[in-house]
Amino acid sequence: MDVTTRLSGVVPPVIQETSKIQAGTGELLKPGRPTDQNGFVRLLLVEDDRAIASSLTEGLAADGHVVELAATGAAAVAAAANGERHDMVLLDLGLPDIDGRDVCRTIRSRSNIPIIMITARGDELDRVLGLELGADDYVTKPFSIREVLARIRAVARRTTVSSLGEEVVAATADDSAQVVGGLSIDRRTRRVHVDGILIELTAKEFDVLACLADDAGAVRTRTEILEQVWDMNWFGPTKTVDAHVAALRKKLGDARWIEAVRGVGFRLEVPADPTADPTQ
Repeated sequence: MDVTTRLSGVVPPVIQETSKIQAGTGELLKPGRPTDQNGFVRLLLVEDDRAIASSLTEGLAADGHVVELAATGAAAVAAAANGERHDMVLLDLGLPDIDGRDVCRTIRSRSNIPIIMITARGDELDRVLGLELGADDYVTKPFSIREVLARIRAVARRTTVSSLGEEVVAATADDSAQVVGGLSIDRRTRRVHVDGILIELTAKEFDVLACLADDAGAVRTRTEILEQVWDMNWFGPTKTVDAHVAALRKKLGDARWIEAVRGVGFRLEVPADPTADPTQ
């Protein structure tokens, strides 16, 4: 059934509670529970505009998702502090109390929960900045409910979010982690260690690193990375890849882990020991 058609009908009882938007209170709305718990995502919607919040809540819930609303940045940070309540955050940048980018930065510093930014700032610089702050995707206003649902499904596929808020990662043929020098990448558990130290990565940062590690030493073009990590239908700027590579370099502790090949793309390499004797 078409999403627009569904929105024109009566909201099912299961989502009525989440559809009651209270203006100006920033109150978190108690989520309902869908009858079919297969494939839904528990969403924290951070939006202060009543009309947009109401439309989004109804559209998301009609598609089977559970929606909790926060109307302020402070409420969003407080709600996101409980990492077991949500699988994903839809974050509007234009909030009345705290800039949405600061909210994103705060949530990301505490959690790896996927974040989709909702923004009226459509220029490339703002989008890249949002991704550098840790967002996994973005939707530019005005948008359709179809696009939002497609973004949620795409991010959920990439981060393999289950209805219980757990990461479900398909085991590879070889359950052992891939080791590249002092870097260990475990695709089964989605954990990365550098010299034995666990490195906290966002979902996309991990996927970019895993993409480069699939053929360590070989150059992967920006287009190849976009198609593998985002999807074949990605229409955003290729600088998105650069933003994630920059974040990875910082977190890995040595920019030389990921080498840029001018005009082509990037490759993963073990940093040379600066103290080593090149004649040896």
